[in-house]
Amino acid sequence: MAKLRTLTLLALMFGFISVGNAQTLDMEGTTPAASSGRPTRGMTAASVEQRFGIPEARRAAVGDPPISRWDYKEFVVFFEYDRVIHAVVKR
Repeated sequence: MAKLRTLTLLALMFGFISVGNAQTLDMEGTTPAASSGRPTRGMTAASVEQRFGIPEARRAAVGDPPISRWDYKEFVVFFEYDRVIHAVVKR
């Protein structure tokens, strides 16, 4: 019984110690982008091109399902088939 208590106490102590070692993500130099300034999830490729213009570059689809990428000056848009799955603001 004493061994069980000791093991439990040690497990709790190590658990609290590991919480104290959490890392912080440095977001210095970044600013949150307004969602209206970039495409939103679910938009079609045609609606992205109509609203934001012709991209600077288009990367061919890769994988299954096919994921393609359009590069704009301020952001990058990722498509699955012809729908936006993610838009990332460039630094």
